Amino acid sequence: MVNKNNIKIISVGGSIIIPKTGFDISFLKKFRQTILDEVKKGQKFILIIGGGSTARFYQDALKETIKLKDVDLDWMGIGATIINANFVRLMFGEFAHKEVITNPTKKLKTNKAIIVAAGYKPGCSTDYDAVLLAKTYSVKEMFNLSNIEYVYDKDPREFTEAKIIEQIDWKTFRKEIVGDVWQPGKSAPFDPVASKLAEKMKLKVSILQGTNLLEVKKALSGKKFKGTRISDMN
Repeated sequence: MVNKNNIKIISVGGSIIIPKTGFDISFLKKFRQTILDEVKKGQKFILIIGGGSTARFYQDALKETIKLKDVDLDWMGIGATIINANFVRLMFGEFAHKEVITNPTKKLKTNKAIIVAAGYKPGCSTDYDAVLLAKTYSVKEMFNLSNIEYVYDKDPREFTEAKIIEQIDWKTFRKEIVGDVWQPGKSAPFDPVASKLAEKMKLKVSILQGTNLLEVKKALSGKKFKGTRISDMN
């Protein structure tokens, strides 16, 4: 059975696995080795894989073709996470549990070092599923590998004066950065629904650029890294 005290939960953005430009095989090999290097040290992982640009690609096409409810668009996004997650599961071969997990509230019994998970239900992103996994496995910290290096106080693509946030509490993060409303395909530093539960759980979440594997290694080792830490600072 997975030892809850020896698990690291990582929410991997779908666009880290397959960006709009297509697979980066060199990166995927290095990402795989980074995780396996930690496995060799006795570390266990739950990797929950997002839909990313793949999900938005399908969702945007559907929105242009037919008027659908948000719940239907969410199911399309969940389908994309399952495809991405199966790719990651197979990428880790014998080190990974043989099936992709889609119910984060059910604890899995396995002797494999890596569990790969996908989307669960409509109304949120895989960030929320990652928080549910943290709750299920009694993990107090999780990592979010995104396509951004830091969370900013404003969208840096629109505001040149946007400032980097290295540390922030959940109340401020929810009020000033992500709000409370979820939309299918929404691109946010951390899902607002997930943020609400994470605050309630007093979960620590580290957000960093998933393609910068040097910083990923630092974060996983408990060292100072380039990124944003969200936690109850009281």
